[in-house]
Amino acid sequence: MNRRPFLKKLTLATSAVSALPFFAFGKMDFPENNSLKFIIASDGHYGQPNTDFEGIHTRLIEAVNGEKDVDFVVFNGDLIHDDPALMPKVKAVYDTLKVPYFPVKGNHDRVSEAEWNRIWGIPADFAFKVKGNYGMILANSSNEEGDYLCANTEFLKFKLEEFKDLSHVFLFIHISQNDWTKHGVSCGEVLELIAAYPNVKVIFHGHDHDVDGIMFNSKKPYLWSGHFGGSWGSPHPGYRVCEVGEDGKVVTYLKAMKDGLILSRHTL
Repeated sequence: MNRRPFLKKLTLATSAVSALPFFAFGKMDFPENNSLKFIIASDGHYGQPNTDFEGIHTRLIEAVNGEKDVDFVVFNGDLIHDDPALMPKVKAVYDTLKVPYFPVKGNHDRVSEAEWNRIWGIPADFAFKVKGNYGMILANSSNEEGDYLCANTEFLKFKLEEFKDLSHVFLFIHISQNDWTKHGVSCGEVLELIAAYPNVKVIFHGHDHDVDGIMFNSKKPYLWSGHFGGSWGSPHPGYRVCEVGEDGKVVTYLKAMKDGLILSRHTL
């Protein structure tokens, strides 16, 4: 496992700020009329020994099913904890959601590309459009061995070009493509490619369970969701909500799974 031995001060500052209750940030600034609403949940680690993974997933599903007007959910990596036999089992859990969902491959999702495609019905590098004007790109950042990898720039370039006339593009990559977090990787080519497309509004990461805030590269916002499962990380397991207003404004906020408390929010 290529875990880096350092954590930059910026990461610490971001995590500390994002753990504050939402009232520390002032009045919530929700879009007046939503055009799109989706949820990002990462690092469930279904099957991890010595964790209540079944109860954790039940609570997550209940919380998400209790949300109103959700268009879809993205599970941003580490769906399972290493054992390939767990993948069909976690799929059965996700299938109890009331809305569509899409999985992103993480470093603990140790199945082959062929097996991933067979189970989920989509490749590990996948993209789709929503409501005609929003592009979603799910980029793989690992392999069957669990290595930490840079996303495939050929795939990214192809999809970013395809989506360049859309108003909003959102990227979902499990592992941070910058070494500004303890478990990130240095992928300068990926960052430069993302920066070249003005309509890329947000990049969402998982992987770093103890990071649930925001960082910027070339004025692009990179956001983390902490974790909802696993044995370590933020003391507030939860998920991130992203809303897009008819005016194009993007608002995202982190919610605690336990009680629905809004922990942080950002208007982009």
